[in-house]
Parts: sequence; structure tokens; C-alpha cells
Amino acid sequence: MTPWTLPEPILTTAVDSPELPPGHAAEIKWDGFRAGLSLDARQVVLRSRNGTQMAPAFPEIVAAAAQLPDASALDGELIVWESGRLAFERLQDRLRRRGAAAARAAEQWPAHFVAFDLLRLSGTSTTGWSYRRRRAALEQVFADRGLGAPWALCPSTTDPAMVREWLTWTTATGLEGVLFKPLDSLYRPGVRGVWKKYKPRETTEALVGAVTGSAAAPRTLLLGCYDKDGCLHYTGRTTTLSHAAGQSVAAYLTPASDRDGHPWAGWSFSAGWGSTRQLEAVLVEPELAVEVSVDVARDASGRWRHPARWHRARPDLSPADVPRWTSPR
Repeated sequence: MTPWTLPEPILTTAVDSPELPPGHAAEIKWDGFRAGLSLDARQVVLRSRNGTQMAPAFPEIVAAAAQLPDASALDGELIVWESGRLAFERLQDRLRRRGAAAARAAEQWPAHFVAFDLLRLSGTSTTGWSYRRRRAALEQVFADRGLGAPWALCPSTTDPAMVREWLTWTTATGLEGVLFKPLDSLYRPGVRGVWKKYKPRETTEALVGAVTGSAAAPRTLLLGCYDKDGCLHYTGRTTTLSHAAGQSVAAYLTPASDRDGHPWAGWSFSAGWGSTRQLEAVLVEPELAVEVSVDVARDASGRWRHPARWHRARPDLSPADVPRWTSPR
């Protein structure tokens, strides 16, 4: 008999509308690590979406797995709360820790496992059940086992008014948005398009302080804004520009005349949130304002965790017209 293993996670497709489709349930989209968890004969597997084994980094979740029915598995999200907001950077830090360091981190920044799907129950695979049936069984497991922290049951609703209320929480708490799941759909490992995700976005302006590529042919823009004391804070970078967008913005860029006097002189820039790879950035005079759209995910310092989408250059705006940097806490 082939041993049971965690299936690949079902994937999501982004949509532009926050309206709950007919025949769907909505769930909160958390800003954490997607995680599959299985318990089989006291053996716990805690696996990330890309297959990373996370159990050594989260000993409190492994210990709590004893509260689950044996030969069962969950799909969910690992999250950490800090000062009333989701703190993705704490998860990132914890993932690198092992042994005594992981145990100390569990006390300082305890994780929660937010369960939103049931993949196996007491030896029976549930991936062939409808979402409606899987959800009812998941709620029953929580009720029968009296599960509390570090376990959390992801809220689910078919009420459009509740979805609208959830979306008002995103900025204050760091929630990423909502997911829409067909009530009669099966759990299809590795398949994209059955589950939909909606992330609120906002349009804002920022100053171009550096680019990748060159000032004459920028590939991405590194953006910032000034605080009330005149310090230029780095807020994040754009997605890769099209050739036409790069040419349009290049017309307004001026390479930094005094590199040592630039607000970002000597700085290094990560290729992505949590990445150790550094960008080859070219400093430019922080004079050009651009309009971009960003989602609500921020790190502890207030930087955008995901790349901004380029809209247009705003040479009609001065640096003083760009929104000021404000600390999230």
C-alpha cells in the first residue's frame, strides 16, 4: 500500500472584482506562509507551498498537532501577529531558526496555523469531497477537538455584506484580501483557476530615486517618499517596465550628479522582499514623481512587500506633492 502524502496545494487566480460570485464562499486571505500539515502515527509534516519542510522552525505547531485526529491533514496559512498586525517579516525570520533558537522564537513571536481546508480525515482522503462538505467536516474537527491557539479556523461566509466588512480591515491589520471558492468544487492539487483571489489596491505617487538598467533605459524603478524631516525613505520598486513605459519615463530622469550626496548613497537594495540577492541600482536625482498602484501588504517599516504596478509619469507634480512617508506604528 502506497503511503499517503500531502498533495500539492490548489492555486489561486487573481480577479479585479471584490463581489462575491453566486455559488461561492468567501474566506479571508492572510498575509503569511501557505502551509500543508499532516499527522500520521505521530509523525508531523509541515510543508510550504514550494515544498520547504518547515516543522523544525515551528515547534509549537508540531507539538499542537497531537490535538488533531491521527491520519489527518490540513491546508492553511502560518501567521504571526505583532502589535495588532500580521507580521510577515517575523515568519521570514523564524523560518531560518532551528533547535533552541526556534524554541525561543516560538515564545517571542508565536505562530498560528489558520486552517481553511481539510485534505484528509482519520485515514480518508477528502480531496474528492466538495468544498461545502470539506468545510463542514473541518468545522466539526475544531468543535469535537476543542481546538484553540495555535489553531485558528479561517472564517468563511456566503454573505456579501460580510465580505465588504472584511475588506475594510485590510489596511489596519495587514490582511491581504479575500478568496472566493465554489461551494461544489473539489480540491484539485496544483490546479489554478478554481479558487479566485481579490486584493485591494490603491493608487499613489512616489519619487524615482534609482533604477535598474540605466537612466536612459530603465527596467524597474526604485521608489521613495520624504518624511516630514526631509529624509527620503525607500518604499519599494515597480514590476518590470515595458519598453514603451521605460522610454517614456527615461525622458524625465537625470542621473545623480553627486552620488555621494544622494539620499541613498551607499545603500543596497534587495531583489525582492526576503531575498538576499542585491540589485545593481543606478541612482537618479529624486525629482520625478510617478503614479503606481500597490496592494496593502507592508513590512514592519511600511515598505511595500510586493512590486508596484506602473501607471504613468507625473512630471506635473513636485516632490512636495508626493504623499509623505508615515511610519505604520
